[in-house]
Amino acid sequence: MFQLLPDTTAQTLTVIVNGETVTVPHGFTAAAAMLLCGESATRTTALSGEGRAPYCMMGVCFECLMEINGEPNQQGCLVTVAEGMHINRQQGKREVRE
Repeated sequence: MFQLLPDTTAQTLTVIVNGETVTVPHGFTAAAAMLLCGESATRTTALSGEGRAPYCMMGVCFECLMEINGEPNQQGCLVTVAEGMHINRQQGKREVRE
């Protein structure tokens, strides 16, 4: 039932967060990686475009939805980082073209 947490001081991974290469500890989630880089908003709302940040960090609230490796609507708090992973803020409000 219980697992030991990985030793985050031993290994690091390189991921791309919003286009910037970042080194994060092994075992971090995508949401934690984004927060580590100083990015507070992991997504924007569909109606106003306002930034939203992770809240519960355990998969209940869905505030941490982000685009991971090109796949939208991923719960960043539940996805463990992997080498070379692309993590982007999910844009909720799209530009309307006429």
